[in-house]
Amino acid sequence: MKKPALLFTLFIFFCLSCGKPTESTVEMNSISENYVKLVLEIGQYDSDFVDAYYGPEEWKPTGEKLAALPSEDFIERASALLNQLALVNSEGFTELEQSRLNMIKKQLTAVKTKVEMMAGKSFSFDEEAKLLYDAEPPHYELSHFDSLLNDLDHALSGEGSISERYAAYASQFVIPKDKLDAVFRAAITEARKRTDLHFNLPENENFALEYVNDKSWSGYNYYQGNSQSLIQLNTDFPIYIERAIDLACHEGYPGHHVFNALLEQNLVNGKGWKEFSVYPLFSPQSLIAEGSANYGINVAFPGEERIKFEKEVLFPLAGIDPNKAEQYYEIQELRAKLDYAGNEAARKYLNKEISREEAAKWLEKYLLYEADRALQRTRFFDQYRSYVINYNLGRDLVANYIEKQGGTADQPEKRWEVFKVLLSNPHTASGLK
Repeated sequence: MKKPALLFTLFIFFCLSCGKPTESTVEMNSISENYVKLVLEIGQYDSDFVDAYYGPEEWKPTGEKLAALPSEDFIERASALLNQLALVNSEGFTELEQSRLNMIKKQLTAVKTKVEMMAGKSFSFDEEAKLLYDAEPPHYELSHFDSLLNDLDHALSGEGSISERYAAYASQFVIPKDKLDAVFRAAITEARKRTDLHFNLPENENFALEYVNDKSWSGYNYYQGNSQSLIQLNTDFPIYIERAIDLACHEGYPGHHVFNALLEQNLVNGKGWKEFSVYPLFSPQSLIAEGSANYGINVAFPGEERIKFEKEVLFPLAGIDPNKAEQYYEIQELRAKLDYAGNEAARKYLNKEISREEAAKWLEKYLLYEADRALQRTRFFDQYRSYVINYNLGRDLVANYIEKQGGTADQPEKRWEVFKVLLSNPHTASGLK
């Protein structure tokens, strides 16, 4: 009779000890709280700094911001938190807990760096990208882009420069303004349906869609918390038919909206890791966010499935001839290979090697932008700087990581599975290699 009693006692002790947070977990949660409060305070001095917050209301700053940026105080507090993280005993951490520790270190390094930049410190494009996004952007020679332009030169008929011929050709594929809403909502509905088949999205998840003007970007997702988003689309310039699925996936499903909802569901609510309730835009989280949002386009609409849906649904809704779809996407595929030319323009412009006008001309030549759109893009460089790497380098790093895990194009179910795990857990660029 004593043995069962002893076993029962040990069982109760084991359960109680399992439910008790370790000293390291308590320490991490304390650092997490101070990190969130620091990020929110910094956000008072830069409207772009905090992209989303859905944590405790009482953690928000209550006092009025100072007349001048208290950069020394912010930098000291970030440094102190980094020192505390260095002393955390992670010996018994699970792989996921170790990822949490690594990520908050990288996030805090980015926060500290951004404050230094706000205070006037300068970094080269590559230094900034490493400190803010934990990534090392590749370099390309002009000869690389010139050879790609030759392919487009052969594919585009007509007279004039390549960019002039492309503009004339692409004008057939502009979505009329009075059809924009119908086309976008059809694209978003299909993207959501495809994502929900694999992710089992939260029942209450939803978004509001707005059309705006005078922005340096084409689309933006403002995550509100509780699986809700505000998605804004910029209508300053003509919107081409391929942008419907691109933006539906990138801003919505399985992009930013889903990414933030999964982090909230799994890490903030599921594990109580409150540091994920705040999203500092200029941080390693953005490379994963933008990279996964761009990669998610091909996950949701792989290969011929995209063209089929567009020909049957979106082209007719927009009043565009669906018989022209195949050729259009062949040219888009050639154009997409020039994507990194935008990074080179940003690097040279931000490193003060070329002027704004020269950067715009570069974008006109290598990305085939019209003059006014090229100038708009230089505004993006001014506002977001090296953030540009997150879209293409982020996409390529995410793609390589998922393929290494078995999520190849010929294994679509596995690809969705690995993609969901990536979106639901802490990752930074250096951890994807």
